[in-house]
Amino acid sequence: MAKYTRLQVLITMIETGLVPLFYHADPDIAARVITACLEGGARCIEFTNRGDNAHLVFTELMKHFHDNKELILGAGTILEPATAAVFVQLGANFIVGPNLNPEVARLCNRRKISYTPGCATTTEISEAEELGVEICKIFPAGELGGPAFVQAVKGPMPWVRLMPTGGVTPDKGNITAWIQAGVACLGMGSKLISSKRVESGDFASITSDVKQILDWVREARKGAPGI
Repeated sequence: MAKYTRLQVLITMIETGLVPLFYHADPDIAARVITACLEGGARCIEFTNRGDNAHLVFTELMKHFHDNKELILGAGTILEPATAAVFVQLGANFIVGPNLNPEVARLCNRRKISYTPGCATTTEISEAEELGVEICKIFPAGELGGPAFVQAVKGPMPWVRLMPTGGVTPDKGNITAWIQAGVACLGMGSKLISSKRVESGDFASITSDVKQILDWVREARKGAPGI
C-alpha cells in the first residue's frame, strides 16, 4: 500500500520540480542512487521497470527505505494494467508510463494512486485528463519540439500540467527554458543518472547536479507562468 496520498505526491512533484528516474539491477547500488538524489533535495524518484525482475529490486528498495520520511518512490515504464497492479501492490506511490493506457488510469484511480502517462498530442493529453490524470508526461519531449511544444499546448489549454521527459538536460539554459514554458516539473533520467557515474561510484556528482538543478528551477520559476 502506498505510504503517501495522491495529493501529497502531486503537490510534492510540483513543489520540488524534479523527478529523477533510473533503473539498476542491483538493489544496493539502486539504493545509493536514491540516497544521492535525496541528499540533493529530490523527493519523488521513479524506479523504472526496464530489466528482468525489476519488481524484485523495487521490493528491496521499499524495504530499505521503509522508515525514510523524505522518499516518495514510484514505478516507471509501466505500459499495461497487469504490471501496474504488481507495483501498486508493492507500495508504489505513483505510476509513470511512456504511453497512455485507460485501464492503468482506472486501476490507479481505484487505489488513489497518481498516474502520469506519456502523451504526445493535445488529444492524448485531453484523454488523459478525462481519465483523472493531473500531470501528463510529455514524451519524448525533445523530439516533440522542446519548450516550444509546451508553450504551444498551453496556449489553448492553459490548465494542463506537463512533465517533459527525454530532452531535459542538466544545464541552466535548458532547465530555464522548460520552466519558463510553464511545465509543472521535470523528468530526468540518463542525463542525470548516467551509467558512467553509477559504474564509477560517482554518486556525489549526482547529488551536486540535483542540488544545482533544483536551484535553477527555483530561480526560473520567479518569472514563469503559473502551473
